[in-house]
Amino acid sequence: MLTRPYTLQYKVIVRDLDHALGDIAAIRGQMARAAEFRGYGPLALAATALLALAGAWAQPRWVALPLAHPDAYAWYWSAFGAAAAALIAAEAVARARRLHGGLADDMIRAAVEQFLPAAVAGGLLTVCLLHAAPASAPLLPGLWQILFSLGVFATCRVLPRPVLAVGVWYLLTGLLCIASPGPALNPWWMGAPFAVGQAMAAVILWRASSAFDSEALHVE
Repeated sequence: MLTRPYTLQYKVIVRDLDHALGDIAAIRGQMARAAEFRGYGPLALAATALLALAGAWAQPRWVALPLAHPDAYAWYWSAFGAAAAALIAAEAVARARRLHGGLADDMIRAAVEQFLPAAVAGGLLTVCLLHAAPASAPLLPGLWQILFSLGVFATCRVLPRPVLAVGVWYLLTGLLCIASPGPALNPWWMGAPFAVGQAMAAVILWRASSAFDSEALHVE
């Protein structure tokens, strides 16, 4: 049995160790939030641009009367959004673990935390709008794009600076969709903005990745 002095010394050591581990975790979190996240890859983003075009092309075949069935319209595009998120997440995890090493999990978590509020707000807003004001369903494409732009702006500080233009693009197209007098819930009000925006992001990240690789070769 440990005597009282040794017991107290053991407790002090354990307490100091807990504090040290907590400090290390905090430092890792700060590093993950300050460093540029290179997990988002151009291939997945380019694939989501094509996915947006496919969604716009197929919408009339799956949701022929979106104004009469706004819930079906919302579920339809939510499915495409989930598929796009899965593509981006799969590539992000693989790239982050290859490029960021031991910080990969922290950086992935930080990237998700930055974009998550906008995604959650979009889902909750959609549910509330369809439940309380289904006649306002034509606002959904614009609102989704505006909220997506907020998610892009939130993650800009850990991404290449030109990504800011993607956020501006989604903000402008979202406002245009809300202000437009054109056909309500036109499939191309979702397909075209997201196809162009995701293609822009893919090109920006591809150029940033090429520049980083070139710099790494010069350093070597």
